[in-house]
Amino acid sequence: MVPRLRLISGLILFAYVLTHFVNHSLGIISIAAMEAMLAVVYPFWSYPPVTILLYGALVTHMTLALYALWQRRSLKLTFHETVQYVLGFAVPLLLAEHVTNTRVAAAFYGGDFGHYKYVLSTLWYGNPKNGVLQMALLFAAWTHGCIGLRFWLRLQPWYDALQPLLFGAAILLPVFALLGYVAGGREIGVVLAQNPSYVVHLLAAQPPPEARPALFVVTWGIRFVFLGAIVSLLIARTVRHEWWRRQGVARISYPDGRSIEVVRGFTVLETSRLLGVPHAAICGGQGRCTTCRVHVRGAPGALPQPTSAELQILRRIGSPPNVRLACQLRPQGPVDVTPILPAFAPAREAFQSPFYVQSGERQIAVLFADIRDFTRVTETKLPYDVVFLLNRYCRAMGTAIESAGGRVDKFTGDGVMALFGLEADGVTACRQALGAAREMSIQLVALNKALAPELNAPLTMGIGLHFGSAIVGDMGDGRWRSLTAVGDTVNTASRLETLCKVYECELVVSGVLLASAGVEFQEARPQEVKIRGRSAPLIVHTLKSARGLPYDSDEIRAAKISAA
Repeated sequence: MVPRLRLISGLILFAYVLTHFVNHSLGIISIAAMEAMLAVVYPFWSYPPVTILLYGALVTHMTLALYALWQRRSLKLTFHETVQYVLGFAVPLLLAEHVTNTRVAAAFYGGDFGHYKYVLSTLWYGNPKNGVLQMALLFAAWTHGCIGLRFWLRLQPWYDALQPLLFGAAILLPVFALLGYVAGGREIGVVLAQNPSYVVHLLAAQPPPEARPALFVVTWGIRFVFLGAIVSLLIARTVRHEWWRRQGVARISYPDGRSIEVVRGFTVLETSRLLGVPHAAICGGQGRCTTCRVHVRGAPGALPQPTSAELQILRRIGSPPNVRLACQLRPQGPVDVTPILPAFAPAREAFQSPFYVQSGERQIAVLFADIRDFTRVTETKLPYDVVFLLNRYCRAMGTAIESAGGRVDKFTGDGVMALFGLEADGVTACRQALGAAREMSIQLVALNKALAPELNAPLTMGIGLHFGSAIVGDMGDGRWRSLTAVGDTVNTASRLETLCKVYECELVVSGVLLASAGVEFQEARPQEVKIRGRSAPLIVHTLKSARGLPYDSDEIRAAKISAA
């Protein structure tokens, strides 16, 4: 509820500032244009229910800002958070004088603020200092609001596409507002040059000079109340921190060997920032995304149960029990944490990262393929011709793998590794792998036909297929992270691919994969082989050509085939 109230109140205030900027911008045309829009805007914002809503949003937003400061266990902020807090707390201090000299003055001392000519005359010629403060107020509120909107909107899938337009609007609108304010002041100056008593007449409609001491007291009274609330909050935080420290500490350790003891109640994300450990948090640690998630391990009682909100967002991406949100987890004892995403993860990973990137054990089918005697094929070709040939081969094999439902893990020159079952059950994964092998063989025939004038002899390849447990996840560091799989299943599939040379065939598939797929056929000869790195022998089946598989890829991908 708190984040929603902060968002709703912030949107109401931003709409108020937006209408002000648009209204100011019309000053580029004329004061008459400003008055025309003000005739619509001013009655709306002055309508009692809307006024109550506006001031209620202001009080709510400021109160929640103080509450957010109270909730933080550490005051070590990121640059964006620092700017957000400084500008946010500057708004009430700048707003005090504006509210006092307009709404309060109009209510108790009279005055007309429903026309721009009065406002501009006051700000330009009656009290220029207030004019500067008024523009500073608008720019502080606008920048604060734009930062908040960016933290909210960048979690949306369409944000990246519209970001240039939104950024342009965020820059240009305040510039237009400033130009409109200056143009309106100059227009007042032209009238003043023709009629020196014009401004005197307008200022006479404002509150009398004897009202200024009372308005001054009200202005600084508002400021002192707000500053007093901030100071009191900081003192209370200090007292609370000392009380927490007496209740005990929790040690949080990171993979690089660093660890720190913090008082219980600190989140893992706050601890990371306190220790200087880079940690992704696209939403700013508000629990609205999953980029700060970590693998966590702790003693019994060290890990509190996740809240319903945290549990809901973790279930949304299918996280295992040992994955928690760093911005929500408050360890009560010693824990080891490992951030899952790189420290500068893009916003698109906030919700879209599938569960299998979180480095866990899965049952998958693995495919390895390699062109036979590729060195002999390319020894008489120019480098660019080799690149052309490999690109055609990779495109054909990648299309075959993806059309069967697999995922290309990597291309290594003339070789390819593919994974099946990242988002499917074991039976489907095995059938997809068989379908991919058949499609790859078909694609190779088509490729040989298309490249016949360029080749001295047709390309041939070997394919190895195996099924079993593997560790699947987003592995690596920083820019070099990528989804891959490691383990005995991967190594075995690679060894089976090399056996294609021994048996002079195109496909070597393990009996485990065929049994898991629920298919068998006479054409594939069973062999018992010793695999390097494995203690027990493995039953494999060899096939002269993968095109001899008796099932087409559509049937295998749809998992409609049955045991022969």
